[in-house]
Amino acid sequence: MGFIESIKNRAKQNKKRIVLPETMDDRVLEAAGKVMKDGIADIILIGNVDESNIMKYHLENATFIIPEFSDLTEEFVNTLYELRKEKGMTLEEARRLLLEDYMYFACMLVKTGHADGVVSGACHSTSNTLRPALQIIKARKDVPLVSAFFLMVVPNCEYGSNGTFIFADSGLEQNPDPEKLAAIAASSAESFQLLVEKVPVVAMLSHSTMGSAKHADVDKVVEATKLAKEKYPNIKLDGELQLDAAIVPEVAKSKAPDSKVAGHANVLVFPDLDAGNIGYKLVQRLAKAEAYGPITQGIAAPINDLSRGCSSDDIVGVVAITAVQAN
Repeated sequence: MGFIESIKNRAKQNKKRIVLPETMDDRVLEAAGKVMKDGIADIILIGNVDESNIMKYHLENATFIIPEFSDLTEEFVNTLYELRKEKGMTLEEARRLLLEDYMYFACMLVKTGHADGVVSGACHSTSNTLRPALQIIKARKDVPLVSAFFLMVVPNCEYGSNGTFIFADSGLEQNPDPEKLAAIAASSAESFQLLVEKVPVVAMLSHSTMGSAKHADVDKVVEATKLAKEKYPNIKLDGELQLDAAIVPEVAKSKAPDSKVAGHANVLVFPDLDAGNIGYKLVQRLAKAEAYGPITQGIAAPINDLSRGCSSDDIVGVVAITAVQAN
């Protein structure tokens, strides 16, 4: 059984209520129909969906909410105002956001217990997706920062966990300092354990392996590795490692013979967002890998982003991942 099929099966065992606020996008409607047909999750759609599309995409069993007419809207206006009034929000602004920006309404559904998670981003930017989540649901109190990863499934690949990897941070944190990089490593290891159900093996990536190059960028990764080992001693983690030394056993024997991580990594922590984003897209396009994400980690409830180039099947996969996170 493939990775994403196992995720779907886990989601089916404890169905969650997932909100899809981008009903203006046909990919989202198509994905909603597939999710419900397969019994992966219960779907809440926000916005006015034409009857023809309801029939076309088999959405009869979805829950539809139009904020302008919802009985929840007044409650949500007052709650959002109370949450954000110290930041200058007025009742009028709270009402406008909830009626015009469906991501705010979606996050309020989760905040008030009417839903378990949100998937958005098919036609909106990451900031449009995550800003309401961070304002309303906020970060978990036990993590230093919110970050994001892509779950990569590479076909016919003997590396990682049967070709399954986490690439982090590939979607959110632009240029993390050593402390943030160490926190990303810890959160990513936790996410890998939850989703893949295998022991995470974390490589802190660089253009250098164990001192082979000297540069301030290398120093950052060296310091992050030191901090991560001190703060999270139970995580199997090492660095700094070049990509080939991290995942290829034969290369690891030559470049990092004393490392127990080198050659076996399944969680790849990139030094910055440029490297992580370029890396995941290279693997997705050239190796024909499945790429699910950006999946967020560190928010108090699962609110997940999508690549704007996603397919409906990609959205189904992220919905299933979100449901498993909600469990």
